[in-house]
Amino acid sequence: MVTFRELYDRLVTASAQNQMEGELDALKADEFDPHHLNCLLNPKAHPVVLRTDACDCGMAEDPPCAVRCLFDAIFRDEKGAVSIDPTRCVGCGDCIDACACQKLTESKDILPALAAVHSAKAPVYAMIAPAFINQFTSDVTPGKLRAAFKRLGFTGMVEVALFADILTLKEALEFDKNIVTEKDYQLTSCCCPMWIAMIKKVYHELMPHVPASVSPMAACGRAIKKLHPDAVTVFIGPCLAKKAEAREKDIASAVDFVLTFHEIRDVFDAARIDPAKMPEDDRDHSSRTGRIYATTGGVSEAVQATVKRLNPHRPIAVRAIQADGVPACRAMLSDLQAGNITANFLEGMGCAGGCVGGPKVLISKEEGRKNVYEYGDGAAYLTPVENPYVTELLKRLGFDSIESLLEHSDMFTRDFSL
Repeated sequence: MVTFRELYDRLVTASAQNQMEGELDALKADEFDPHHLNCLLNPKAHPVVLRTDACDCGMAEDPPCAVRCLFDAIFRDEKGAVSIDPTRCVGCGDCIDACACQKLTESKDILPALAAVHSAKAPVYAMIAPAFINQFTSDVTPGKLRAAFKRLGFTGMVEVALFADILTLKEALEFDKNIVTEKDYQLTSCCCPMWIAMIKKVYHELMPHVPASVSPMAACGRAIKKLHPDAVTVFIGPCLAKKAEAREKDIASAVDFVLTFHEIRDVFDAARIDPAKMPEDDRDHSSRTGRIYATTGGVSEAVQATVKRLNPHRPIAVRAIQADGVPACRAMLSDLQAGNITANFLEGMGCAGGCVGGPKVLISKEEGRKNVYEYGDGAAYLTPVENPYVTELLKRLGFDSIESLLEHSDMFTRDFSL
């Protein structure tokens, strides 16, 4: 019987070559696990973390996967088998790393995403995370990557960094409005679902200090669907937790599928597309601040620069502190509760190094950070305040001014009560 991975590879190859129907017909009933097939064809019907088979540690009193789970998402079902609670799992992937039997894996959205691309019933947009730069080798420029997505059948590629620009503006305006005394503080970043989930589920008493901003991923999806209501949105990045975020009730309508860099690399390989050999299809829309969101400290630096640009004579400046990785984030929040922190802007990132250190990156976090900052330094605009593409996009979305982001910003605001 073929393994989950073997079945995945076989079906991705068929789907990338638009031969999925024939491959499904060719599968013999006794050569695969029907549960595996259902997980691949209908990923949203299953948890973000999948158990592909029974494991030897399943009957241990404290399985390593459960011990590693900060969110108590791993439990024993009525048969005593270790299972994943989809309502608690945030997709951090720690349990996958902890599973000595290697019987846990992440959900794969690629087959239904490619089916949407091939159906041609609606435009399908690839939304690429700010961490993407040089992930697919240094020869793959943003323009070549856009051309590669179009070769696959996508309508286009949108850099989510442009929406990081918009969220930078929103968080800078929130800071300028709400941080008026030395005791006030703001918790960010909106871009990291692990950080937001940690505060919401473990340190929930701190939620009033979190601006109700959507992530750049959700903002991008909502904006595309506002401008093109029938569009299909596919986010591509280094993060497993984004798969869980996209399923949350207040965001689910914005993002249809979430793929990792690993998944899209598998598709390029299966379709025999080398992005480095694609022609240039370049569109330069984001500022430096949006591009550096992918690294630890990038959000703080972005908001600091934007607050200074919006209100240069503000008496209380942004005093930022950052933490990356779950242990460091927990330590920072515990210090905050104990009164040991005087910063007024606290940035947390669930992965060491930030998004460039995510579980599905293709290069080291050190190289990723260097690439992101080089890309940021090459931007035509320093902050979103100067970026004419931000102003034009906001107008197309119904915002009369930058300040109106706070006056009527349902599009870029979350409902944490859901």
